[in-house]
Amino acid sequence: MAVPDYQSIMLPLLKYVSNQKVHTLREVVDGLASHFKLTEQDRREMLPSGMQAAFDNRVGWARTYLKKAGLLDSPKRATIQITPRGIQVLQENPPRIDVAYLKRFEEFVAFQSAKRESRESEPVLEESNGRTPEETIESGYEQVRTALGQELLSKVQSLTWMDFERLVVQLLVRMGYGGSMKDAGRALTKSGDEGIDGTIKEDKLGLDVIYIQAKKWQSGNTVGRPEIQKFVGALAGQGAKKGIFITTSTFTKEAREYQPRNETKIVLIDGEELTQLMIDHDLGVTTQRTYAVKRIDSDFFGEE
Repeated sequence: MAVPDYQSIMLPLLKYVSNQKVHTLREVVDGLASHFKLTEQDRREMLPSGMQAAFDNRVGWARTYLKKAGLLDSPKRATIQITPRGIQVLQENPPRIDVAYLKRFEEFVAFQSAKRESRESEPVLEESNGRTPEETIESGYEQVRTALGQELLSKVQSLTWMDFERLVVQLLVRMGYGGSMKDAGRALTKSGDEGIDGTIKEDKLGLDVIYIQAKKWQSGNTVGRPEIQKFVGALAGQGAKKGIFITTSTFTKEAREYQPRNETKIVLIDGEELTQLMIDHDLGVTTQRTYAVKRIDSDFFGEE
């Protein structure tokens, strides 16, 4: 089944610790995963940031909300224990525990009010769509990043060939290739033979060389398998084994699936991937604002 939202986890979590023993958070996460019959693939589903498993994150937030309502306690770091109020709630046999249910407890209302007072608008997004606060932040970030990438791609496609070539050089140097801008630029502009637009050092010492093909095409013109095969053939003509094919458009499925029979290694970078690399390496973009998501430093407080 799909990974449940954090509100759907609340009641099963409370039931899991109903024996009043102290449970470790890892034990609870594993136990709830079995309860929901999650597969290994479900367990590996990550938040958009790739920093934490989605299910682990949702269990963590379910625990936090139940704690804020006084139904759970944490005797020590990364542990859970049900409280007398939590036992009383289970005795009432509620069909579901969610944010609406927890609002009957004044401690939870105070917690929610404190959150709202720090914002200009009232809506609590995670109540309606089942996302945890972290998932809401990360989803919003991904939407902003996608929109920025689309705008950036439009700018790149409007560049002249010379400016596009310069952009490719700058990006590869920022990614650690080519040594200096001077060396990289000179290497990239000297070629153009047999479908190869240039070469660049794989490292600053120049121990190996990477061959480059760059096509500034509009989005409607996809790069097919024949173009990739020509590039591989050009590499063979140079006795080269490594190549990067960059386009401002997209690759067909056949182009993506093509695997040379020799030892040649080809990396395909389409327009979307190009702009995301530009964003990652601060090329053509500037930082408008930064948000830091922080958590308690248990080492600072000496928790075991």
